[in-house]
Amino acid sequence: MSQLFVISAPSGAGKTSLVKSLLQTRPNLVVSVSHTTRKPRPQEIEGRDYFFVDTARFHELIEAGAFLEHASVFDNFYGTGRAQIDAQLAAGNDVLLEIDWQGAQQVRRAMPAAKTIFILPPSREVLEQRLRERRTDSAATIARRLADAAADMSHYQEFDFVVINDDFARARAEVGAILDGAGVDLIASRPELKALAGRLIPA
Repeated sequence: MSQLFVISAPSGAGKTSLVKSLLQTRPNLVVSVSHTTRKPRPQEIEGRDYFFVDTARFHELIEAGAFLEHASVFDNFYGTGRAQIDAQLAAGNDVLLEIDWQGAQQVRRAMPAAKTIFILPPSREVLEQRLRERRTDSAATIARRLADAAADMSHYQEFDFVVINDDFARARAEVGAILDGAGVDLIASRPELKALAGRLIPA
């Protein structure tokens, strides 16, 4: 039976790389293409990476009830089309949503059977290093992303599962196990996550 999964993470935790790797070996796994009001980045393609719309059109879609979830992130709007999700699930595909914790809350309310996964970095230092290595953001933007990451990570316990992306191969295998219906040892309430959260999230 097809399943809807939600995967969230702070910027720089490696979520996108994990998802891309999983898609290469799972033909029945698809990622929902979101709508966004932000400008396309180099190499991004309309309909493959995002559906790019202006703010006025985005609000029209909200009013029409077209989104399963939507949120404002870094001064831009993002939304998941409800009809696209329904069509993919009906076709027998597992669907993966790459969205933030705000969107995950909305999906849980709309589709309680969805399984939710949060990706944590092993440390704040690693998170900052990954953001700098991307070389796509200014120093001010990186500082803002790090500040926002703490707020994002404070919601990890709202998810069903948490994967720590320290070793990429292990993290990929753990997310794969969750997609296969396993992962009981990766539940978000496991005690050992509290110490890591204490280091990642400033008091």
